[in-house]
Amino acid sequence: MLMRTDPFREFDRLTQQAFGTKFRPAVMPMDAYRQDDQFVVNFDLPGVDPSTIDLTVEKNVLSVSAERRWEAAEDVQIVASERPQGTFNRQLFLGEGLDADRVEASYDNGVLSVTIPVAEQAKPRKVAISAGGADPRTIEASATES
Repeated sequence: MLMRTDPFREFDRLTQQAFGTKFRPAVMPMDAYRQDDQFVVNFDLPGVDPSTIDLTVEKNVLSVSAERRWEAAEDVQIVASERPQGTFNRQLFLGEGLDADRVEASYDNGVLSVTIPVAEQAKPRKVAISAGGADPRTIEASATES
């Protein structure tokens, strides 16, 4: 059997996944960083009504969904429509060293900020070391995440 391939078909599929389409928006961009004993994740959700944001944590999966809709009135002639509309979804897998029971979130100026504390058992701790009858000294040991 002879098969014909279209080199642009795969490119179109990847472009739609990366940038989304009007009916299937792209994922929400995010920044994530560690600050002291917590991780902070900021999701860009400009123009989203805060009442449409849903944040859930189930086991070690943090899920965010939000919706942005704009319905043009019947007498409006749309010249350009580039802002994605619809429901946005994103999932993050949380490491075992994070405390998923104490997640906090806030929404301000189009940014959803999620704070995830490091679990107590994953925090660095001091360990006493004794050496041949001398007074024990304390050194800092650090826990590593898997």
